Amino acid sequence: MADDLIAFVARDLARDVPPQVCEVARTLAARLDGVAVLFYGSVLRTQALGDILDFYVLTGSPRGSVLRQLGMRYLWPDVSYHEIVVDGATIRAKVATMPLDTFERAAGGGLIDTTVWGRFAQPSALLWATDTAIRGRVERSVAAAIRTAARFAAALGPRRGAALDFWTALFRQTYRAELRVEAPGRETQIIAHAPDRYRALLPLAWAADGIAFDREGDVLALSIANAQRRRWLAAWRARARWGRPLNVARLAKAAFTFDGAARYGVWKIERHTGVRVALTPWREKHPVLAGPGVLWTVFRRTSR
Repeated sequence: MADDLIAFVARDLARDVPPQVCEVARTLAARLDGVAVLFYGSVLRTQALGDILDFYVLTGSPRGSVLRQLGMRYLWPDVSYHEIVVDGATIRAKVATMPLDTFERAAGGGLIDTTVWGRFAQPSALLWATDTAIRGRVERSVAAAIRTAARFAAALGPRRGAALDFWTALFRQTYRAELRVEAPGRETQIIAHAPDRYRALLPLAWAADGIAFDREGDVLALSIANAQRRRWLAAWRARARWGRPLNVARLAKAAFTFDGAARYGVWKIERHTGVRVALTPWREKHPVLAGPGVLWTVFRRTSR
């Protein structure tokens, strides 16, 4: 049954994307010393290349200072912003970078984090890998992320219901745990973009994980012991308890280490307000210190 899930994931990750996105993936792999590049997020669905594209670049072992290595061990990922010209057009990308072995552990639910398996239970595309062995590791990791998500869906969802009921319960809780600013009902919108995929995935993931269930048409009925469900709920409560402090720490780290933060910020400001902010060398080097002055400039120009 695990093979069935991995085969599904391999097909899912091989989805078509615009060639410009593949070119960006190759450029990011070269810039960031990546061994694999995953593309995910809203542009995967809309293919609106004028928006920010989201990527995960997976790497080998972390390099650099001891402090950076510790940061990648406990407060991954590193985040950076890139502007890449493809066929005369500028494509903007926000990139999370982390070691592949850390990605594997996080996807399998072995860490307190929820972000990796929560995101990669959702659609993504594997655009580049150094070789077939790395590709296989990434495919198995994404399959593990789906199994982890499905396990917690069994704990957080109903004992009996449609597959989408379980996914809805899961994503509602992960958004709360991650301190993400999302409009109410965001979990329903996510699922509505690919309902057939989620319907197919849940029984595949449960079967691969050895979770017993009965099927009556579109209704899935769990056949797990109460003690097992309690263990999963206890594991979830630990993740929910630490999710917000962990993500606050990551945001604090990103505020001082986000490579390209200033360029990303001025692009977002112009896109949302129409105000063009000059990107001086000082602002680019000190985005946190420059922030209040930039915000005051935008406020004055938009309040005229």
